[in-house]
Amino acid sequence: QVQLVESGGGLVQAGGSLRLSCAASGTIFGINSMGWYRQAPGKQRELVAIITKSDSTNYADSVKGRFTISRDNNWNAVYLSMNNLVPEDTASYYCTMKKAWGQDYWGQGTQVTVSS
Repeated sequence: QVQLVESGGGLVQAGGSLRLSCAASGTIFGINSMGWYRQAPGKQRELVAIITKSDSTNYADSVKGRFTISRDNNWNAVYLSMNNLVPEDTASYYCTMKKAWGQDYWGQGTQVTVSS
């Protein structure tokens, strides 16, 4: 089993920054990727950023150049640094881990609210 716990969300003004953290525990092996998704009210959950086992990264077009995903050496944590936030970034942000055999794990989410 894997447990993912997000933290770092909050209320910030447009143009501000936040850093989300995701602490992973449990059976942390066979990881294919970790990433962040978000879901705004009334919208579908969307991929924000992902980092693979080879440390390649991929970002949603809407956050490229503003968000950076990183991880610690042992896959115990993954981070999302968010700069120049805009109101459209307001959402619940979820950490996810995908194992090599396809199983997915999700955290409970952390709320990010950007005021204009």
